[in-house]
Amino acid sequence: MDEVLLVRREEGVATLTLNRPETRNALNAALLGRLLEAITGVVHDREVRAIVLTGAGDAFCAGGDLKQRAGEPRASSDANEAHGDKARALTTEERIARLRAQMEASRLLHETSKPTIAMIRGAAVGAGLSLAAACDLRIASESAVFMTAFVPYGFGGDFGGTYFWTRILGTARARELYFLSEKLNARQALEMGMINRLVPDTELEQVTGQLARELAKRLPSAIHYIKDNLNVAEHGTLGQVLDTEATNMVLSVQAAAAAFKARNGPS
Repeated sequence: MDEVLLVRREEGVATLTLNRPETRNALNAALLGRLLEAITGVVHDREVRAIVLTGAGDAFCAGGDLKQRAGEPRASSDANEAHGDKARALTTEERIARLRAQMEASRLLHETSKPTIAMIRGAAVGAGLSLAAACDLRIASESAVFMTAFVPYGFGGDFGGTYFWTRILGTARARELYFLSEKLNARQALEMGMINRLVPDTELEQVTGQLARELAKRLPSAIHYIKDNLNVAEHGTLGQVLDTEATNMVLSVQAAAAAFKARNGPS
């Protein structure tokens, strides 16, 4: 299993598995590139109606790969490679642009019209915690632990965690989560509202898989329009939400009628 990301499609569900168990699925450049590519692929795959993000082994994701972060901020230009020159150090602007491009994974998970589920066992830390927050639902096992972990390293945070946790937990709780950087067990996370369901380790895959398949069986247009409403509700005014709901309600009724007619034929 040398693939850094595993993709499985089954019964309308795409399961993306971060596959660097020896590092607790820490995010390096190769994994981040493959993750963004895979998310983009399943988002546009009409056969996929639900997406599950998880990690191989005994962790969800331990965050960024600190060894690579410290030792690999380098890139080669075509000209340098052609002349055999050593790789040059990335400029600050290039590092920002590269990170921003990688962080599109969070936006896609959040904004796709398909329901997304984080299946969490073990550590969900740093950027890994942010990716879990980007999903619509979070199902965790009793072994799960949660930590922002940015402040201890002097980091500012990434992958949209401040956006998502502020909206999931509220401003006060999100600031506590980041400033104190405390390690939370699965029961504490459930009580705070960080996760939707807590299940025994032995039942995690069964419960998550069943939920994902149930969502995949539902009328895709209904999920699409409801998720659009909810995304607008995160930042829009009441008037904007009412406008969106009115539009989406009419369009969803039309889509449902068309789907019914396609299944049952003209009356």
